[in-house]
Order: sequence, then structure tokens, then C-alpha cells
Amino acid sequence: MRIYLGADHNGFAYKQKIKEFLQRAGHEVIDEGDTQLQPGDDFPVYAGKTAQALLGDSPEARGILICGSGQGVAMAANRFKGIRAALCWNLAEARCSRNDDDCNVLCLSATNTSLQDAESIITTFLSTPFAGAERFKRRIKELDNLG
Repeated sequence: MRIYLGADHNGFAYKQKIKEFLQRAGHEVIDEGDTQLQPGDDFPVYAGKTAQALLGDSPEARGILICGSGQGVAMAANRFKGIRAALCWNLAEARCSRNDDDCNVLCLSATNTSLQDAESIITTFLSTPFAGAERFKRRIKELDNLG
């Protein structure tokens, strides 16, 4: 699977470890930045780059965004029509975000989620298919028509 990664300074070291984990699992990883630690950078830049790259790819591709809380990158990514970003703290949220909402971007908190937990959350996120129920499809269309 092709996975786009992005993180600000708070998530930079975390992203590097997630990137290694994904590559070991056989995924193609495209790092949308930052490529080096810059303490004054801003999360919207990397969330935007990651969202735009993902939107230009196939529907099977996914994104993972990381900042200190995970909230900022989720808010930034969800500004893009076609992006459904979810901040997930546990396996149940990761599963639900994919099963019910066909989430295509996983957001993680580098401050509050251990790398071990993140690896389990990522594995669940990437392996859970979208259920495709009509009510779920209808709701996704409604989301796409907002704003």
C-alpha cells in the first residue's frame, strides 16, 4: 500500500520511526515532510502537502499525519474535500474510522500515543476495510457536500 506521511516538529522523530515500521511491513512510504527537524515549522504545511498528494493518488492510498496532539493535523487535513482524517487514540477508533467512515488519513498524537500503541493503531487502520453500507456511503456524500 502507498502511504503518505507528514509531521511537524513535534512529530518529526515519531514520524521517522513510523516510516521505518511501515517500510518493514512492506508499504511504499512517501514522506511529505518535513525532511529535517525545524523547531519553528507549522503543522498546516505538512498536513496540506500530505492531503494534496493523497488526493492525487488512487483511492487505495492512505495518509498518516502526526503533530503533538494530532488535533491540528486532523483539522488541517479535513479542510480538503475528499479527505476524511481521524485522530485515533485506540484500536476501536481506528477500526470504526475505516469501517464506518472510509477514513483515508490517520492522525496521531506524538505526545500522547506510544510508538507501540501507534503501530497497533496503524496496523488496524490499514487492515480494516470500509464496510460500504449504504448509510455510510450516504453520509460520506453528505460530508463531501458540506461547505
